[in-house]
This record gives sequence, structure tokens and C-alpha cells, in this order.
Amino acid sequence: MDTPKAKEAAWNANYGVVGSRDRRLAFSRQLSLVSSNSNATTPHLARSDSSISMPPQLVLGLGLGAPPPKPKKLLYLASRPMRRLALLLALNVAYSATELAIGLFTGRVGLVSDAFHLTFGCGLLTFSLFAMAASRTKPDNLYTYGYKRLEVLAAFTNALFLLFLSFSLAVEALHAFMQDESEHKHYLVVSAVTNLFVNLLGVWFFRSYARVNIVYRNAEDMNYHSVCLHVLADSIRSAGLILASWFLSLGVENAEVLCLGIVSVAVFMLVLPLFKATGNILLQIAPGNVPPSAFLKCCRQITACEDVSEVCQGRFWELAPGHGVGSLSIRVKSGADDQSVLEYVHGLYQDLGIQDLTVQTDDS
Repeated sequence: MDTPKAKEAAWNANYGVVGSRDRRLAFSRQLSLVSSNSNATTPHLARSDSSISMPPQLVLGLGLGAPPPKPKKLLYLASRPMRRLALLLALNVAYSATELAIGLFTGRVGLVSDAFHLTFGCGLLTFSLFAMAASRTKPDNLYTYGYKRLEVLAAFTNALFLLFLSFSLAVEALHAFMQDESEHKHYLVVSAVTNLFVNLLGVWFFRSYARVNIVYRNAEDMNYHSVCLHVLADSIRSAGLILASWFLSLGVENAEVLCLGIVSVAVFMLVLPLFKATGNILLQIAPGNVPPSAFLKCCRQITACEDVSEVCQGRFWELAPGHGVGSLSIRVKSGADDQSVLEYVHGLYQDLGIQDLTVQTDDS
């Protein structure tokens, strides 16, 4: 018959009834073999400890004991500029809906036309906000840079819309000159004043992107710049209509033609640099921040290597602002060390800002 001491020795809370020779108690499950508070004389393996402690990275990797996921924020309100853009969108939508309702109720075609113009502009700003939110869902790597290019596409769409706005203002100025219109409708002036205040709020929100030529560090800068130019161009248009009405009240002839012509030229000059920058990226033109002579110099340096016989089929472009990619084909001599050549080539082009380079080596 077993004594109480024997039963106590044979029982373990973690393993149940075990024998004295059970090897499950042979080693410790401690996280580290050496504790920070222990001496050198303390044994590294203890028989008394049977707890299992796992490193945090292993716990997260295996999905065991991972912390509960944090509540996700609304992606459209993830940053302060995005919240400002959402507020600007809400104001524009409310204003355009009110203008459309008044225009339909009173039968004023000018208000209805202006409301449709504002609605289309709100759609473009919504596209910009959607592109910003989509680019935040994926990490920055080569396979997910399509989300960054979506922001470039949104900026290009805004620029294209503003160019059409510039041309339409020029046509309207020409039409006013040919028809010899000498007065403004008062309700359009009231609409222009209200629209000017709404757009000036947007200019204040995105004033840091108000420069015509801006260095785009990433796709987000380009998208915000397009939003700023969008509200700035609308503000200039509204200010031009107000100024033309004031000049007409003073008796200035062809005031509408003059003001609309100036506004058309101003909008065109503002938007043209953005249109060129976005178009070059979408058409995969060579990076504009790297001079062609730098690529030629790299090619000569690679050809001068003793293990390289020829460099051919080089192609470089910007996948997104601030992220250059390229491909290159190199013929190496027989028996040469391909790895050293590849390291040398990658080092040269990384100094030029080409982050992702694909190099194909062929034996000559």
C-alpha cells in the first residue's frame, strides 16, 4: 500500500501520475537557459520548473496567445489630411445639392449647370480619397505598388479635369466676346461667392501643397497636390466671375472676356506641371530626377569591368513618385563571377535612386 508521501511524489499538477524515471521532468521549459539574476553557480536546467514559456516572436508567429487585434479605424479618416478632405467633400456635396435643388425649383439653367460641374468635381475628389485609403491597406513593396499608382491616376484625372476646365473657360470667354454680353446674372454671382468661401477653406486645408512645382517624395504628395490645385482652380474661377461682375457694374467693356481669359490662362499654367509629372509616370518615362548622362555613365562603368563584355537592353522608369525601377541585360565573359558583377551593378544604380533593379546575365 502506497504511503501519502509516495502518492505526493508520484503526482504532478501538470502531468498527472508519473513515475520517478519519467523523462518529461528531465529539463526545464524556461525561456532562457541563463537567468539575468542568477549566479554562474546556478544550474542552467532545473527539474522543478515545468512551465512552458515561448518567445514573443514565436507566440505571434504560431498564433498562440497573440494579443487581441486592435479595432480598425475607418480608412477614409486615417490621417488628418484625409479627414480634412472628407470634410471638404461633405461641404461641396451639400452645396451642390442645394444649388441643384434651387436651380430645378426656380428653372434657372445656370445654377443647374454649375451644380453638375461641382458634382463632377466632387466625384474626382472622392476618387482621390478612395486612392489614399486603398494605398494604406498594403505595405510598400514592389508587388503592391499598384495601389500607389492608383493615387497617381487620381492626380492625373484631377489634372485632366482642370485642363478641360481651362479650355471651357477660354471657349466661354470667346463666346462672350462674340455675343457681346454686358451683364451678369445676379444669382450666378451669389453662387460664385458661396463657392469661393467653400473652396478657400480647402485651400487653407492643403496650403502646404499649393506650390506649382513641388518635389514629389511619394504618391501621396502628388495626390494631395492635385486636390490643392483642384480647389485652388475652382477658387480662381469663382473669383474671376465676381471680378467680372464688379467690372461690369463699373462700366468696363469686355470685362467678362478679360477676366475669363485671365482665369483660363492661370488655371492652365497651374495644372500643366502636374499633368506632365503624372503623365510621365503612367507612361513609364525615364525618371525625370535622374539626368540621362548619369545612366550613360553607369553603362560605361559596367562595360569597363573586366568580367563584362557587353551591356544591352537597359530600361528605367518610375513605378511611383520616389520609387524607381529598371531592368538590364548584361553579357559576362565565360568563367566570370556573376555574383560580384551583380553586386557592383546594383550598387551603381542604387546610388541613382533605382530601388528595384532586375539584371539578366548571359554568357558571351
